[in-house]
Parts: sequence; structure tokens; C-alpha cells
Amino acid sequence: MPAFHFAEKKRKSHIVITCIRHKDFASWLKNQPDEIRTIAAENGFEGKDGQYLIIRGETAKAQQVFMTLGATVRYCNGAELCAFVARRFGSKMLTDTSFEIAAAGLSADEIERLSVGWGLEHYRFDIYKKTKEEKKPALLLNAKADRARIRALVEATFLVRTLVNTPANDLGPDELEAEAKKVASAHKAKMTVIRDGELLKQNFPLIHAVGRGSPRRPRLIDIRWGKASDPAITIVGKGVCFDTGGLDLKPSKGMLIMKKDMGGAAHALGAASAIMALNLPVNLRVLIPAVENSVSGDSFRPMDIIRSRKGLTVEIGNTDAEGRLILADALTYAGEDKNPPELIIDLATLTGAARTALGAELPALFSNRDETLEEVRKLSMTTAVDDPVWPLPLWDGYRKELKSDAADISSTGHGLAGAIAAALFMREFVDQKIEWIHLDLYAWEPYGKAGRPKGGADTGLRTLIALIESRYGQKKKAKAKPARKKKS
Repeated sequence: MPAFHFAEKKRKSHIVITCIRHKDFASWLKNQPDEIRTIAAENGFEGKDGQYLIIRGETAKAQQVFMTLGATVRYCNGAELCAFVARRFGSKMLTDTSFEIAAAGLSADEIERLSVGWGLEHYRFDIYKKTKEEKKPALLLNAKADRARIRALVEATFLVRTLVNTPANDLGPDELEAEAKKVASAHKAKMTVIRDGELLKQNFPLIHAVGRGSPRRPRLIDIRWGKASDPAITIVGKGVCFDTGGLDLKPSKGMLIMKKDMGGAAHALGAASAIMALNLPVNLRVLIPAVENSVSGDSFRPMDIIRSRKGLTVEIGNTDAEGRLILADALTYAGEDKNPPELIIDLATLTGAARTALGAELPALFSNRDETLEEVRKLSMTTAVDDPVWPLPLWDGYRKELKSDAADISSTGHGLAGAIAAALFMREFVDQKIEWIHLDLYAWEPYGKAGRPKGGADTGLRTLIALIESRYGQKKKAKAKPARKKKS
């Protein structure tokens, strides 16, 4: 995993960064000595959001950095600050210097957001490059900051991005299983795997069908962590390590970034790593059906009819709609547990229709509970989370589109609203007594921005972690909330 730099202690040189609110700028400037007011004027430091000012001593060495902030402190402010420092100082100076964000005028939550943003700006997927970027300013975390929590959030994000960015020649089902094992081992979680022919013996026919065309054999990864007495939640992540489209072959342009089609699995592992690192009081289960959707003589075909784990027969409308198939078996399995979860969350890079509707940044949110849609949407939009998702309806009027003349259900149907049709299909495999959330996400940043470079991206990750935290336990060192009652 790429390194991120938080200093363990003050270095030879140590520079404090002071944040000034826009509303307080005039009074701050008035109270500064003449030389600072002069430097501010010469540099156009006027209190606008996102401005920076470096103050140097008699030897011309930087001694202090000022930055301006608006009323709202966001993660991107920390990323932009880190990027500014990297631009303005040389590599040698950064090696010997630590930086610290002064606590004055900031809450603990605001310091956390700035610190996490600083850490996220360090992410670069450069493990295949001979020359790596070395300019990574080191932040000494303020005493107000929860170091373990900041590390957990940054590491979870790095894990998601790196898994998505890794090319499929180096990340197939075997390698995804190995990465899952690393996460489980790091937190003393139990992990079991059902592979290849055992999938058929243990009744996971849809997972096997999608993955059987590849020499990289299909499997179902199952991670368990936590106390049986705690509320049970299950996270299911789509793990299609590469998607050719199968016999309904994608055009070359559509296949170009299909290494990201295991983005749901990456998010599931990232969320699980943070939940376990934060020691949230939940009985956590993670299910990842891991396959490669390839073309061979043994590939499943359009119009094949396959009996699912639930017993419903599924007519294959298009082999490029494979994610919902592997999720269907996994969702059925999740509801069969002897300690059934009160909440199932599935995460998947599922449909182009969701991207057409909402673009790259907004995962499409579905749930079988209307109140859950609003709860998650509001949570995602808060400043503390700042990781928006947007609801789409499970519109029952479109269910008729999934009718098949020859089977119990079609995998694709024949109508519009592809994201809704996919969600309606998967709903058929969820025990409706269990609260269910489905996130149709993109897991890719097409352009790049502060704290989020172009490539594999976390979308919905902080929202998912925050949802579990808000429902089942407060931040570390705080008293946990009582478990919620199951909905019926």
C-alpha cells in the first residue's frame, strides 16, 4: 500500500500552520505587526477562502504558514493545504521538516478533516513506476486529533484506491483473496473461502456460472469479525476482477478500465478494515464473490437459464450484466445465516445507467426502507462525512420488465431505467425482513482533484463507515449506543 506521511515527532525544523476564518480575518490582520501586514498585502493575502501565506525569519527560513478557511472545513481543505506545502518547499527541506496544524479556532472534528485530507493528498499509485514522487510533507498530528482514527480512515481509502488501480494481470480472484486475507489477519478476523467446483457442491450456481469461463477460478470469500452478541451486519462486495462482458463482448473502449469492476469488493474491504480498526461494536460479516468474466468455450451464454441459490430460475439477458448474478447468490447466502443480519449492504460497480443518471461522483443509493434512503442521503451530505450519495427508487412499476417467458426472472429485462432494473432484480434475493442498502458506484475518478487523483476512487466509503458508526457506536473513547431493534 502506498505510504502516507504523518510525523511521529517534531523534526529538525517544525512549522506551525495557523488557520484563520474568513469572518475573523480583518480583526486578525489588525492585530498583526506591521511586517506581517506588509507581507500579507504584497502577497495578496486578503482572507479569501483557500489562501496561504508563508512567513520567513531573518535567515529567510520559513517559520510559519497561515491559511484562510470559510465557515465550513472540508477534507479537500486539508488536501489543498498539503498540495500547497509540497509545491512551495523543496524535497530536501521537506525531508527535514514537520508541519502541525494549530488547534486555535478549530474543533477536534475540523482538525480531523484537515488531517485526513492531508493524508489523502499523499496517495499516488506509483508502484509500477521507476521514478516515484518524493515530495510528501509530513504532518505532526495535533494533540486534539485521534491519531488511530485518522490512520484508519486514510488507510481504508488507500486500500480501496490501490485495489481498484491494480491491473487485472496482477489482481485476479487469487490475488483478491490474498488481499482479503491480509485485512482479516490484521484484525484477527476469521476467513473462509469456497472455490471453484465447491461452489456448485455448496449451491452457488450463479457465482460459478459467471466465473467458469476463466482459468482464474471463481470463489466466495467470507470474513467474520466481532462478538455474536453485537448487532449483526453484512457487507457484500462485487468482486469481478475483470469484465470482458463475456460472450456479449464489450467494445474495446468499454473494456478499458474494467479492472475497476471489483470496486465493490474494494469498498467492502476498505469499510471492513476501518470498522475493525475503530473497534465498532458490531458482528461484522463480509461476503465477496470473486470472479473474472471471460470468454471461452465454457462461458455462460445469453438466454441460458440457471437456477440460483434461492431456487429462482434466471434467464440470462446479457452476459455483461454479470455483477447482479454473483451478488444474487451472495445476498441469498447472507440472509441464511444462523444469526441473520439486521442490515445488509451491497456495494457494486453495477450499471452504466447509474453513471448516466448521476455521473462519476454520486453513487446511486437504493433501499427497501424509505426512511433509510433519507437517513443515508442526509448523512452523506453532512460536512463531517462529505461523501455524497443520491437515492433512486425501487420503482415497482418496472418489475414487469424482468418477466421471462421461460424462467422465473430475467437478469436484465427489456426496458429503460437500467440501474433500477438491476436493483429490482437483486431485491428478489434479499429477505425483505432484513433492512437492505444497495450502492451502485463508479469507483473511478476520471479527472483528478485535491486529495483524489485520477484513477481508482472511493465513493460512498466514508458514508458507509459513518452509517455504521452513527448507528452502532460513537467515535473511539465514546460510549457506544444501544443496538437498534430489528425492523420487520
